Amino acid sequence: MNFAGWVNALIAVLFISIVSIILLKKVGAKGLVALSAIVILSAVTSFFSFKSLISVPFSADLAGPAMFGPVSVELDSLSAWFILVINFTMLTGAFYGFNYMRKYSERKNAITLHTIAFILVHFSLVGVCLVRNSFIFLLLWEVMALAVFILVIFESSNPSVIKAGINYLVQSHISIVLLMLGFMYYAVKAGSYDFDAITQYSSSRPSLDGTALFILFFAGFALKAGFIPFHTWLPLAHPAAPSHVSGIMSGVVIKIGIYGILRILLVMKVDWFTAGCFILVISLVSGVYGVMLATIQHDLKRLLAYHSIENIGIIGIGIGAGCIGMGTGNTWMAVLGFSGALLHTLNHSLFKSLLFYSAGNILQAVHSMNIEKLGGIMKKMPSTALLFLLAALAICGLPPLNGFISEFIIYGSLYNWLFSAGVISQVAVVFALTGLALIGGLAILCFTKAFSIVFLGTARSDYGNITETSKSGLIPMYFTGGLIILIGLFPSFFIGALKQPVNLLTAGGSVSTRFARIEALDSLTSISRLSALFIVLVLLIIGIRKVATRKSEVRTGPTWGCGYPAADSKLQYTATSYVRTYSKLARPVLEIEKHEDEVTEIFPGEKHYETHPYDKVEKVLIDRSLKLINRITDAFRFLQNGRLQRYILYGIIFITTVLLLPLLWDKIMSALHILKSL
Repeated sequence: MNFAGWVNALIAVLFISIVSIILLKKVGAKGLVALSAIVILSAVTSFFSFKSLISVPFSADLAGPAMFGPVSVELDSLSAWFILVINFTMLTGAFYGFNYMRKYSERKNAITLHTIAFILVHFSLVGVCLVRNSFIFLLLWEVMALAVFILVIFESSNPSVIKAGINYLVQSHISIVLLMLGFMYYAVKAGSYDFDAITQYSSSRPSLDGTALFILFFAGFALKAGFIPFHTWLPLAHPAAPSHVSGIMSGVVIKIGIYGILRILLVMKVDWFTAGCFILVISLVSGVYGVMLATIQHDLKRLLAYHSIENIGIIGIGIGAGCIGMGTGNTWMAVLGFSGALLHTLNHSLFKSLLFYSAGNILQAVHSMNIEKLGGIMKKMPSTALLFLLAALAICGLPPLNGFISEFIIYGSLYNWLFSAGVISQVAVVFALTGLALIGGLAILCFTKAFSIVFLGTARSDYGNITETSKSGLIPMYFTGGLIILIGLFPSFFIGALKQPVNLLTAGGSVSTRFARIEALDSLTSISRLSALFIVLVLLIIGIRKVATRKSEVRTGPTWGCGYPAADSKLQYTATSYVRTYSKLARPVLEIEKHEDEVTEIFPGEKHYETHPYDKVEKVLIDRSLKLINRITDAFRFLQNGRLQRYILYGIIFITTVLLLPLLWDKIMSALHILKSL
């Protein structure tokens, strides 16, 4: 069977699976069918993707609608890399979700819709990476948006969930409109919906025109990716969705925006340097602002959502550096930038999905994501705590884990810019490096807060008798954690897998010889393995101590309270107090509302104090826009008066206008022509 046959077969299997889910009555059977469909789609597409990474791309023409004929489908190395990332995270999300959704087994209709939407998300993500036809691309983009919306609003009885889902849906369709405008422009000019026609047409136009249109495409894809200021849907949708959905949204759904940006860079002629500077600035702002907001959050899933914005910024920094390297002829910089961006795409998919899965375990155990009300969970859920810690260390870019590798490569790209940079560019390099270092430092501050307040200390609330999640729920988390460690200890294999995608992005040529130097970065492997050796030695010492004292009597008691005998959980650090100094320093940039009771007594009684962080960008762009829309619509509120007669009259007026307008059109145009001549 050829490639086109495999694609058609996959579509048929998915269709049959969806129909089967609808017909099945048992909730467990629905989950098994959905899981089977995800496994089949992942297995087949991963097989071809591995082949594409090491050899030549696959291409085929599938039967399409009569209006534009066959649909071009191609699996090149860039698509293959993203499909492999998508498949792994969708598989772990499906296995984790199969266990996670058991607690909702009584909601059969909601489970049916949820499983169908989950399959459609996977299918549309893979399809977006394969198709080379703008019409089908937009169609799959719309399917993905609607399917993710259904996944997000699973808890539809909660008004805040519906609000978050509608927010996501509206902004997703703004993304679709922006992309549609760009593709329609090329379809009209090039006379074809195929991406190849876009390449041929843009090659004959000035690069400045291509860069201007690239910014339009970038805005459309940036809405999906979560770049600042296109991010406001993301911190609302992630906390509202079930945890396995949050994992795949942060892990792969927002990454499809990154894929779109890279694909447009390939098919359009742009001014590489201008586009690179634009992406670099947006990415630096996204990374720094995202982590600044994450650090002051009280909701654990909302905190993780803002870290998705931060890491999208890090990926964008790598893309921007790669584009600048292409524009300045610095091939080594381009190779490092694109390599770091692609590897961090995989790395972020791993550690962020693991963090959301861990948060899901906590949510199902204690039914709260409020960090201020958590504490001491490590004693009851040690596996979840250790896996969360592993992912937290990785997202902070610390060795010997995968985040360190990709961030190190992006640092190398920026440092390499110094060799070919002028005075102004050197200032830009300093700002970029400072921004990247600030992102890493604040990430460490944020996750030391999150881990210590949530997992250590004494419980701040009465959880009841909570236990660790089941082994079936931990298995996909262990697989993800294992790959995080594997990339950190053996980076050369994964960096080597990037050779074909990076060659594609940098137009080949001398890149192959340059790319070999990445594999020669022995310092990456050395630092990671020495760090791992240090950790092993520490664990070995702890083990020896445990063996040596196994016969000794061990007594446990409360933590020493500096001589104060009545210590309780209220005397512990809270999430707010942990970052109080930082909050004061960042107050000019951040929006933090305080609600506190005034203290006037010498010996005050019980007082209330709480803070509410808010996104200034959302306040300026979204809230003010909504207020303006509300003012305009309020002027027409008199139309909605609740009288049936008035509504019938509106319908008669509308129908009459529609019928008379064509008859009077010529007279109206003639009158306008006479007025214009006067």
